[in-house]
Amino acid sequence: MTVKHNNPEFAEIARRATILRTQVGSGVHGTAIEGTDDRDEMGVCVEPPEFVIGLRRFEQYIHRSAEERTGVVNTPSGPGDLDLVTYSLRKWLRLALQGNPTVLLPLFAPEHEIVEITDLGRELRDNADMIVSRLAGRRFIGYLHSQRRRMVDGTVARRVNRPELVARHGYDTKYAAHMVRLGVQGVELLETGRITLPMPEPWLTWIRDLRQGRHAREEAMDAAASLEARLEELLLDSSLPERPDHARADKWLVEAYESVWSTVWSAA
Repeated sequence: MTVKHNNPEFAEIARRATILRTQVGSGVHGTAIEGTDDRDEMGVCVEPPEFVIGLRRFEQYIHRSAEERTGVVNTPSGPGDLDLVTYSLRKWLRLALQGNPTVLLPLFAPEHEIVEITDLGRELRDNADMIVSRLAGRRFIGYLHSQRRRMVDGTVARRVNRPELVARHGYDTKYAAHMVRLGVQGVELLETGRITLPMPEPWLTWIRDLRQGRHAREEAMDAAASLEARLEELLLDSSLPERPDHARADKWLVEAYESVWSTVWSAA
């Protein structure tokens, strides 16, 4: 049976047991263009015991204000709309240990972009070093390739997600901006173990200009190629560990679930 990720039971789990929720997406990167972007948020929650040791599963709760506003499923999000995904802590940590670029963002979001946080959420952010490894570099490269394919296919093969951008600039500048941003942030992560949010200069202005068509498509491709080459180097010589500390992460995860089960869900 397919479980809807926006059902009321899942909404209540997210409401009661979220340990961390932050803005993600272009808003937290600093690359949003006023009046054009929705708001993306990501949360992490600890589901009740029956969803871990029983037959049912909670992996994520999804809330999209565009669908709520219109009553129509799959309504595209527009400026001012909220897209929220709240993962179970178990799923979030699995993805984070794999180096998923989007999932890592709540670890590094600045304080003013934190929507909700508990002591356990702060503990998670304080232990980012058990999660981050060179493994993330390969994921950043994969995501960079994905954005590049979408940009190229949308123009060359006429599969266009944002025809208005292609009509205005000759290529999908939003895909191009994501492509370069992923390269910049992947390099920073492998060099320092952290991601600066919002993006620092000079890349912040460069990518905002790219989104508005002020750089040629070839400039974006060249920038991405250079950043990818640096990532490949860092996969071999970064000071980060080759793999995340799975044993430490697993121990922390078990203790986190025990803590929330004995408090939030003890009387449920």
